[in-house]
Amino acid sequence: MAIVEVKVPQLSESVAEGTLLTWKKKPGEAVAIDEILVEIETDKVVLEVPAPSAGVMAQLVKNDGESVVSEEVIARIDTEGATQVSPLEVKAVADVPAAPAAAAAPASTSKSDVAMPAAAKLLADNQLGVADVAGTGKDGRVTKGDVLAAVAGGAAAAKAAVPAPVAVPVAAKAALPAVAAPVQQKLGDRPEQRVPMSRLRARIAERLLQSQASNAILTTFNEVNMAPLMEMRKRFQDKFEKEHGVKLGFMSFFVKAAVAALKKYPVLNASVDGNDIVYHGYFDIGIAVGSPRGLVVPVIRNADQLSFADIEKTIAQFGQKAKEGKLSIDELTGGTFSISNGGTFGSMLSTPIINPPQSAILGVHATKDRAVVENGQVVVRPINYLAMSYDHRIIDGREAVLGLVAMKDALEDPSRLLFDI
Repeated sequence: MAIVEVKVPQLSESVAEGTLLTWKKKPGEAVAIDEILVEIETDKVVLEVPAPSAGVMAQLVKNDGESVVSEEVIARIDTEGATQVSPLEVKAVADVPAAPAAAAAPASTSKSDVAMPAAAKLLADNQLGVADVAGTGKDGRVTKGDVLAAVAGGAAAAKAAVPAPVAVPVAAKAALPAVAAPVQQKLGDRPEQRVPMSRLRARIAERLLQSQASNAILTTFNEVNMAPLMEMRKRFQDKFEKEHGVKLGFMSFFVKAAVAALKKYPVLNASVDGNDIVYHGYFDIGIAVGSPRGLVVPVIRNADQLSFADIEKTIAQFGQKAKEGKLSIDELTGGTFSISNGGTFGSMLSTPIINPPQSAILGVHATKDRAVVENGQVVVRPINYLAMSYDHRIIDGREAVLGLVAMKDALEDPSRLLFDI
C-alpha cells in the first residue's frame, strides 16, 4: 500500500487561510492524476486542488467547510488500491502512518486492523469491523476468505461485537470546526435562512468598512453626452470585431478616458502610505466585475500601453474567468485606480466606494435618453452620469472636478484619445 498526501497549494503572503468547498471524490472512489479533487476558497480567489497521483481516495483529512492553511494535508490517496474501496478500508488506511514510527512495534504485533480491498468491501456489506475478523494474510491483514469464514460462522455475533459509537464530550464537540451550511428556521409562513458569509464576501465587507473608516470620501458628479461615442462605436464595431475577434464595447473608452485624466492629474492615480503620498508612474486600472461569488476587481496592467482591442480582450477574459471562478491572485492584486460599471445592471446614479489603498474610483452608469439644453434649445441626448469618489485627504476638489471633466471631454470627443489631448 502506497499513500500519497494531498496538500493545500502554497497560498500568497496576503492570504492566511482558505475554506474547503465541496469534495468531488468520496473515500473509495478512483482518482486520476491531475483530476480536480476539491476547490479552496480564499478571500480573493478559488483555487483548484488536482490529484498528485492516480489511485483510490483513501481518506479525507479535512471535510467540506473546514479552514485550511498552506501545505496542510487534506486527503490521502492509495496509489496501489483498487477502485470502489469501502469506507471501512478508509478507516484502516487512516491508521497507517505516512512515515516509519520513531520506535518500531514488536515483530509479533498483529496488523489485523488492515483489510485488503476486496475484504473491506465484504466487511462493509455485512456491517462488520476490521477488528471483528481474525486476519490470516501477510502481517495479519484481513483477506476476503477471512471475511467469508467469519460471515459463515455467525455474522450476527460479529455484528453484535461491533462497538457502539463513542460519545463525544461536550468540550470536544465545541472544539470541532463547524461546517458552513445554510440553516433553515421553521417560522410558519415567515421563513428565514441563515447562511454564513463566504470568505470573499467577508473580505469585501471588511475592505468596504476599512475604506469608509480610513478615507475621507467625497464624490463629484458630471454628465456625459454619449452620442458622439455611440456614433463612433456604431461606425466601427463590425470592422473592429472582424479584425480583432472581440466586440467593441464602451469600457475600453472609459479606461482610455480615465488614463488620459490620470496623466493630467497624477494625484488621482496616487495612494496613501502612512504619512506619504505615493505617486505611481504606471496605470493599473481595476475593473469591478460581478461574479457568482461576489464582487471582484481584476486589474488591467499598464492600461496606457494597451490598444482598444487589447483592453476589450482583457476585460472579456476577466469576465469569463470571474464567471468560472478562475481569476488568479495576481490578477486581483494591486491597481492604482478603479472603474465600477453599475450601468450594466441599470443603475442611474451611485457613489462608489474607494478600493484601498487607491485614492479614487470612477462610477459609470446606465446611458438613458434625457432632455438637456443645448444652445438655448431643449433636445434629447443619450446621457450617462459619471460619479468619481476620491480621498479628500490628498485630493482637493479642484483636481477631482477637473479630472472628471477631463474624462467627460474625452468621452464626448473620442478623437481626443487618438491625439492624447
